Amino acid sequence: MLEFPHDVHIHTRYSDGMGEVSDIVAEAERKGLVLLGFSDHSHYILRGKFEAYIREIGRWREESDITILSGVEANLGSNGIDTPHWAASKLDYVIASVHEWVETPEEYLELVRKAILDDDVDVIGHFGANFPYVGFPSVEETEEILELAEAHGKAFEISSSYRVPELAFIRECIRRGIKLTFASDAHSPREVGAIRWSERVFKKAGGTKEDLLFGEFL
Repeated sequence: MLEFPHDVHIHTRYSDGMGEVSDIVAEAERKGLVLLGFSDHSHYILRGKFEAYIREIGRWREESDITILSGVEANLGSNGIDTPHWAASKLDYVIASVHEWVETPEEYLELVRKAILDDDVDVIGHFGANFPYVGFPSVEETEEILELAEAHGKAFEISSSYRVPELAFIRECIRRGIKLTFASDAHSPREVGAIRWSERVFKKAGGTKEDLLFGEFL
């Protein structure tokens, strides 16, 4: 059994996932999650599907016994996130993730800085997933990101799909009071709640419910 049964990074057919909202909710209930967060890609749902997305999640929030939140995963590029303020204001949270190719860790961190400084962003998605391909930042550069996130109240997700961030980074988040979330990055109903790696590394780092962004719902 999971001690902190929540998953707030899930995709549906509203973007590039394979399940309906109803399928995701049913699977979350079956697996005993107490908190479920939808985070379809903003560049899909902003093409005329945003209001339907919000309405459908809202309907299942009323019908389900578990807590359901509406979010998006915003693409993070050189111009910042692709989720406008009017859309962010109607959501419970916004995850910002780097999906474009970068050449160096410095380029990657510069994009993350933009997200941290954006008032509409709540969570930095799969931080460090690019590092094995472009190189790892220095201790000083990582420290700067942590200081900036702490100052601006941003959270980081612990991604079971990408298995990031590293344990030392998570420990430092906990030490600094930077909040964390669990993420399966599910793209099908069967992947919903696949956050055992997230919970395991979080507990190994000494995390408690108070260290989770949505701990109040757990």
